[in-house]
Amino acid sequence: MNKQIVVSGIRPTGFLHLGNYFGAVRNFVRMQEDFNCYFFIADIHSLTTHPTPRDLQSGVKQVLAEYLACGIDPEKATIFIQSDVPEVSELYTLLNMNAYLGELERTTSFKDKARQNPDNVNAGLLTYPVLMAADIIIHKAKYVPVGKDQEQNLEMARKFAKRFNHMYGKKVFPKPKPFTFDGGDMIKVPGLDGSGKMGKSEGNAINLFEDPKSIRQKVMRAVTDSGPTEMNQKKSEAVENLFTLLKIVSTPDSVAHFDALYNKCEIRYGDLKKHLAEEIIAYTSPIRDRIIEILEDDLYLAKVAKLGAEKARESASKTLQEVKEVIGFRKLF
Repeated sequence: MNKQIVVSGIRPTGFLHLGNYFGAVRNFVRMQEDFNCYFFIADIHSLTTHPTPRDLQSGVKQVLAEYLACGIDPEKATIFIQSDVPEVSELYTLLNMNAYLGELERTTSFKDKARQNPDNVNAGLLTYPVLMAADIIIHKAKYVPVGKDQEQNLEMARKFAKRFNHMYGKKVFPKPKPFTFDGGDMIKVPGLDGSGKMGKSEGNAINLFEDPKSIRQKVMRAVTDSGPTEMNQKKSEAVENLFTLLKIVSTPDSVAHFDALYNKCEIRYGDLKKHLAEEIIAYTSPIRDRIIEILEDDLYLAKVAKLGAEKARESASKTLQEVKEVIGFRKLF
């Protein structure tokens, strides 16, 4: 087995959706066969949006069940809850001493969040990249799967690792590299609003846990246009998005059928949407059934969380001890 470590986390602020699954999670399932993987539920990160205790707890449980239902194996990979590993918070505190206000204020993610939520520009939001860096480098990760929206935060983690090594004259941390999936393994799943990618914050997603009625309602409301007016007309972005979704969950024959209707100006978007909804339901139902089954087994979820915490803490405590010794924290008495 290749022992290079890969780290990835997801916040428990919503359900996993088709975009998560095709963009990353199904690849995580493959990666766990060849890499030493750490997957975690970033409940500390989610505190920047001030969830209620009930929402936080239910979100953690939901995401854990979804990870497992998608095929993450706790015997092959380390799957854990971020707050179960206090060493991460301690390293976060230490790294904050070497993170500077100007560089944090310039990060794109901070500027975007501050603009979107001017009444909630908290310190945790500002130092979000530092906590993300602690998540990564505490396991001495060499590779991290990231999307375009997280590339700058990974670069910050590389910067903090390099700065710490230079400041204390010892190479404690490797500089993590972005992990890219091969060729067609990464699929950009479009949203239902006619533009952009599928995402929780955009409100254009279909969740893996979505019930059939909700899926049908969402798909039938998906943005389209007035329809083609000439043969072989180029599709608008909104319509192309529907065809992309169809290609992901349906058969080539189905795609060819509706493509032919479009090119002949005979397509009825209502029929396309009804077919797409049923294909999505058929694709997600087995995962949804497994999620429901796991959510009902609290003993299993507790066992997985405990095992993950033990494995993650074993790795994290070794790194933190090394960090503290390098900084100069030693027992005097």
